Amino acid sequence: MDYSKSRKSFICILIGLLLLFIFVCYLFTRYDEEYVYSYNSLNIISSSENQILDKDLKRIAKENDINLNIEYADTLDIMSKLNVENDYDAVFISNSLWLYKVDSKITSVTNSRSLSINPVVFGIKKSKAEELGFVGKKVYTKDIVNAIKEGKLKFSMSNPTSTNSGASAYLGILATLAGNPEVLTKEMLEDDSLKEDLKTFFTGLERTSGSEDFLEELFLKGDYESVVTYESSIININKKLESKNKEPLYAIYPVDGVSISDSVFGYIDRKNESKKVLFEKFQNSLLSNDGQKVLEKYGRRTWYGGINKDADKNIFNPEWGIDTTSYITPIKYPSTEVINASLSLYQTELRKPIHVVFCLDYSGSMIGSGIEELQEAMNYVLDKDQASKDYIQFSSVDKIDAIPFDSYVKEVYSTDNGENTMDLLKKINDRKPTGATALYPAAEKALELLKNEDNEKYNLSVILMTDGEGNVGRYSDLKEAYKNTNKDIP
Repeated sequence: MDYSKSRKSFICILIGLLLLFIFVCYLFTRYDEEYVYSYNSLNIISSSENQILDKDLKRIAKENDINLNIEYADTLDIMSKLNVENDYDAVFISNSLWLYKVDSKITSVTNSRSLSINPVVFGIKKSKAEELGFVGKKVYTKDIVNAIKEGKLKFSMSNPTSTNSGASAYLGILATLAGNPEVLTKEMLEDDSLKEDLKTFFTGLERTSGSEDFLEELFLKGDYESVVTYESSIININKKLESKNKEPLYAIYPVDGVSISDSVFGYIDRKNESKKVLFEKFQNSLLSNDGQKVLEKYGRRTWYGGINKDADKNIFNPEWGIDTTSYITPIKYPSTEVINASLSLYQTELRKPIHVVFCLDYSGSMIGSGIEELQEAMNYVLDKDQASKDYIQFSSVDKIDAIPFDSYVKEVYSTDNGENTMDLLKKINDRKPTGATALYPAAEKALELLKNEDNEKYNLSVILMTDGEGNVGRYSDLKEAYKNTNKDIP
């Protein structure tokens, strides 16, 4: 009998069993880790302006043995995400106003608590505010509208149909110009004098953005004299302006009414008791003294009586017009039906007309899903019935150009009536992809179309829809063309 072979076989079997044992232990450990991670995880969807709190939120969660996962989105996008099947456990939204848009049959939001409040105010360069006589006196909404009407004031703000700060500011202006009625009705929206006042207000809108964060970035990079946004954003902007030795903004709170966002944190009820316990634990931590101090650090008001004479002056700086010693008159938000009608009115009648140029990539690399997605997007944007669901429809006074490009820029499809887009869509849908990618020449052509447009009458923009890098033309030529327009065209 060959004992050496038997011994070797025995050793191999032992090693195999040992490796199997280690592998099984590893699987159990992984399963245990994943189970614990899942058990202790809290999945939150949050308004994008809360991203500034991210590190502190995760630190507080970690101190409570909670694995926090946060997805950030624009406030009105959150509503769309909650109205389809999702796996969120909680929602941290800028304003409880928007929870009416949640379909309770799909997503049930309960146990909502306000974590802080945030007024939406005018921030005007201090020298401009002094010039207008807005410093050290009571300012009414009509005073601001008159300054705009006289050409003395321009402002930037987030889009009212996609952001909370923009929508809240718009609804506030609408309510105060309507005389702050007890209940704003759809009939009041038909008042011609009210519409004219609102149109006058929006003639002063110099630049708009699709998010509060981008609005801050735009303001800091550009040369704008005023912005309508959260009080906390004014504070954040001023910190950055002063660090660069630039003139700060001065906050203006119209005495006839200010929009207030209540920063709600709510539980998404999926009948999971362990998730509810985690949610309540985290919510209580944010409402504790330590949690509230964190929110105050970022310029969020955590007091609810209106006045706080002891607020930290390094944050709520009176030199910036930040006033925590006076009561703020909050506007009354209207019903869901009136909010929807108000947003539709803004999109179709009140906003400044748009002249937009779409540069559309029909190069060979777009064959297949690329061209399908491009055409699907353009059909959604240019079809009034589809676009109106998200308040992005064009109006009859908007101008639209579409520049298809492959190896060359060959032609321009145009309409001077944003509601008359069927011929435009047919040409976009009939075209087939081929050739190279003349991205830079297409963008230069777009700037050429907008160069002589009156930007006092129209908001101008160029939208490039492409799947890759331009390989025809040069970026330096595009940069020079942009410079030569002498306009601020996004």
